[in-house]
Amino acid sequence: MVANELKEFLDEKVILYNKPDFIESDPIQIPHLFTEKEDIEIAGFLAATIAWGNRKMIINNAHKMMNLMGNSPYDFIMNHKEHHLESLATFVHRTFNGTDFTTFVKALKNIYTKHNGLEAVFEKSLTSNSLQKSIHEFKKVFFEIEHAQRTQKHVSDPLKGSAAKRINMFLRWMVRNDTTGVDLGIWKSIPPAALSCPLDVHSGNVARKLGILTRKQNDAKALAELDVQLRLMDANDPVKYDFALFGLGVFEKF
Repeated sequence: MVANELKEFLDEKVILYNKPDFIESDPIQIPHLFTEKEDIEIAGFLAATIAWGNRKMIINNAHKMMNLMGNSPYDFIMNHKEHHLESLATFVHRTFNGTDFTTFVKALKNIYTKHNGLEAVFEKSLTSNSLQKSIHEFKKVFFEIEHAQRTQKHVSDPLKGSAAKRINMFLRWMVRNDTTGVDLGIWKSIPPAALSCPLDVHSGNVARKLGILTRKQNDAKALAELDVQLRLMDANDPVKYDFALFGLGVFEKF
């Protein structure tokens, strides 16, 4: 496929998949449960954190997380007492357990109390066309509280080679305003042009078949390669193509 044909093909797939019925089978439904900014971003961050494995299980467990916080995530994070954290001990999603959940609650409280919230932390280290350094700096801020070493693996670091799929997905949800009501677009201080594709096995395999990714591993170098290609197709909204790549992989078995 020549460049123009490929762009047209992928643009059509974006239109096909970037619409409200996508929400029904995707973890993005979790932040859509809320209307207040802080509730939306906390729900989105926690849902994205456990977004690996079976999608149905991810969604069910993300709902459990919200239930354990009384379906008021921001209020729970800011006003919980130690004994409220006991109920989190039973939570488990694959390798993310109650200890991790408790640490995340405390780390988020620290971010809202001392760093002016999630958006401010990511915006602070923003470079002109990438959020990858911001993710690296975010991880440092997130774990400045006392924490178990094991919990660090649940926040990826692109500067240590990770494609950081789940954080890039969370950032897409928060930053990108797609006008169709899927991505929430509540963060106005970060441009969609700086977003990177949430690179996973599906989007990676499709990108390779289409010839816009040559690297075999789904890591930070692969993400940088894919970023270049997606920005050539749409410099202002490169991650809209996540819908095309993911849809082709998951729904069409491309």
